[in-house]
Amino acid sequence: MPLRNKTISASHRAGLLTLLFLAVPASAFADTLDTGNTAWMLTSTALVLFMTIPGLSLFYGGLVRAKNVLSVLMQCFAITCVVTVLWVICGYSLSFGNGNAFIGGLDKAFLMNVPKGALTGGIPETVFAMFQLTFAIITPALIIGSFAERMRFPAMLLFSALWSLVVYAPVTHWVWGGGWLQNMGVMDFAGGIVVHINAGIAGLVTALYLGKRKGYPKSPMPPHSLTLSVIGAGMLWVGWFGFNAGSALAADATAGMAMTVTQISSATAACAWMLVEWVKHGKPSVLGIITGSVAGLATITPASGFVGPIGGLAIGATAGVICFFSATSLKRAFGYDDSLDAFGVHGVGGYIGSILAGVFSATAMGGSVIGLGIGRQVGIQIIGSLAVTLYCAVLTFVLLKVVDMITAARAIDEEEFTGLDLTDHDERGYDYGEIRV
Repeated sequence: MPLRNKTISASHRAGLLTLLFLAVPASAFADTLDTGNTAWMLTSTALVLFMTIPGLSLFYGGLVRAKNVLSVLMQCFAITCVVTVLWVICGYSLSFGNGNAFIGGLDKAFLMNVPKGALTGGIPETVFAMFQLTFAIITPALIIGSFAERMRFPAMLLFSALWSLVVYAPVTHWVWGGGWLQNMGVMDFAGGIVVHINAGIAGLVTALYLGKRKGYPKSPMPPHSLTLSVIGAGMLWVGWFGFNAGSALAADATAGMAMTVTQISSATAACAWMLVEWVKHGKPSVLGIITGSVAGLATITPASGFVGPIGGLAIGATAGVICFFSATSLKRAFGYDDSLDAFGVHGVGGYIGSILAGVFSATAMGGSVIGLGIGRQVGIQIIGSLAVTLYCAVLTFVLLKVVDMITAARAIDEEEFTGLDLTDHDERGYDYGEIRV
């Protein structure tokens, strides 16, 4: 029986090449749009924006007194709008443009060099830019928690705008945009340093600069609506899957593990906070368990794409205990008024997660980074955290001074007594049955 002809026809070769092309993920081709990854990133972008409005708005809004609820909602909403405009003008370019080790250039200003067909890792660069925008929005919004109920709206808006360009954009470039910390090997998967340490330190400096609320801590200032705060915390938890899993920039195994450890850390931290509070005060509180869950979310953020379930459990448990004491005992010991514990939860959580990322990312600890030298990586993580701390603290203080010279930052006693809803916006958050003609 004669052998078959071993020569492959041109049509057969074309068919084989077609099958081979289809078998390779689209993400393997730098100039090929991956529709699956793009769909996931569109979803993640919406989820992270959902974290700020309405998630953070309701979480913070419920924690303040009724006379200030609208002021908090307005601050979150206004920051979303202003930062979006600044991001398009120059924020994205300063963060991710072609620059040097410290700041991006202006080659992407006004998104001029970001055409419709431009791709970043298989997804449209426009989608990448909008995904990163949601991080730029929530970071200054988190700072609101430190100065709630006492910073005037004009000063808040000016400070947030300047801070997003002078502090947030350079730090983002350092860590994610090809800057010196990224080149050093700092690990920050979804924003433990860029978002949480940055916002926490800025919040602490702002709280110290403005001083305490009138009557704090002697006069009780309980949340006016824990119902709103629980709803907001739930929205934050759901949105955080886009925050962490979306930072993989692909619908892949890394995103799946990031989502898994995010859930594990948040739940573990909530349990840990609840148990510590239960032992210390005799009863678990609703405020405690939702704050614990947010602490777990913040703390796992820098490590979420690198660690496994063991890391998620360990980081969550550590966050629940340490953030509890930082938001209660530490604040009382030093006497500062961090109204809604922006530093105690996000700042401290950012430090914990960033340092422990260097531990639990190693494969020996259940992580995914092969050959990671734990001691060396922890050292790098500490250097990165301290560098951002110093830069953020100094520049935040300078910006507050500048803003205060332009428009008074602190509400006067009468405004604080009346409430910022009326003094800043001439509106009330609630209508208590007033007769209107």
